[in-house]
Amino acid sequence: MKILHTESSCGWGGQEVRILTESEGMLERGHQVTIACPEHSNIYRESVLRGINTVALPIEKKKISSLWVMHKFLASNHFDVINTHSSTDSWLVSLSLAWKKKRPGIVRTRHLSTPVHKNRSSLWLYQNGNDFLVTTGEKLRQTLHQENGVALEKMRSVPTGIDEDRFKPAEDKQIICRQLGIPSKRAIIGILATLRDWKGHEYLFNALASLQSDDYHLMVIGDGPYRPTLESLITQLNLNDKITLVGNQDDVVPWLQAMDIFVLPSYGNEGVPQSIMQAMLCGLPIISTDVGSILEVLQPEKNGLLVDTCDSVSLALAIERMMKDTSLRERFGAYSRNFAMENCTLRQMVDHMEEIFQKVSVK
Repeated sequence: MKILHTESSCGWGGQEVRILTESEGMLERGHQVTIACPEHSNIYRESVLRGINTVALPIEKKKISSLWVMHKFLASNHFDVINTHSSTDSWLVSLSLAWKKKRPGIVRTRHLSTPVHKNRSSLWLYQNGNDFLVTTGEKLRQTLHQENGVALEKMRSVPTGIDEDRFKPAEDKQIICRQLGIPSKRAIIGILATLRDWKGHEYLFNALASLQSDDYHLMVIGDGPYRPTLESLITQLNLNDKITLVGNQDDVVPWLQAMDIFVLPSYGNEGVPQSIMQAMLCGLPIISTDVGSILEVLQPEKNGLLVDTCDSVSLALAIERMMKDTSLRERFGAYSRNFAMENCTLRQMVDHMEEIFQKVSVK
């Protein structure tokens, strides 16, 4: 198949990573893949670096000039299926092809749990502007059906798949900690997420500040617009020697392998977070919240602990329980690994997406 992914977002996070990994998986199976996105976007840079055919289009805003650019591009290039991802590029693609009798199949992937407007135009986009909808979690699929009237048979939940050959437990955690300069004699707590307010970093920091024990170190993997606020909070809480902000990492595997506990206290906008599934494949116990479709992978008291959103007290209690009980961490971590191998792999995601693309592709 000739597959086109469109992405209008210029940011960087799990959504963009999924597009790239899914594209690589399709390329390995012999399909032709193109990614169309703004030239100054993060995904454009990363797509080029990975050797994926990448086209620069000024499509970051909903305006007539962007619609005209998309119309001309689609008119002069043949694709069997187009996978749209953000609101803007989804509108541009659907409007460009709305009156075409013969057109590529259109698949919309819905990555986040933010509510969809119930106005007439949004209902058209979700119900008629595409041939199929993919959500990154079953709860998102059910919400679109219940709140926005999208037929269940027109949607499928396909969580982001993680490369099981890369993400695996450490053979020797002590060696990895030494290589990364991490104090291995302490409990290593970790969070992997873009630094945005709704990821809950500030609640994690406040929880740590309230702990009676100081036998821990927190590794914060990722970067983003909330970094200056978090740096100020670390200083304010006197946690500069307990928290390390390591920024974005090209390879997050060793950082996950060095952790003892993985925490993601999000309070909004999640599907099934890739970082949780990555941590699970690395055999880590999880502490997280009931947001989006997180509970489709976090199973309380089996592979981790559930805490309340925006609540540093319940978060502190969960962290203390995990820190004190090594056998609990080991049991949760083993369950995490087994569950993820059965439900969260890259191969499974590409299998499902390939099936959907073949179903809707132009004949």
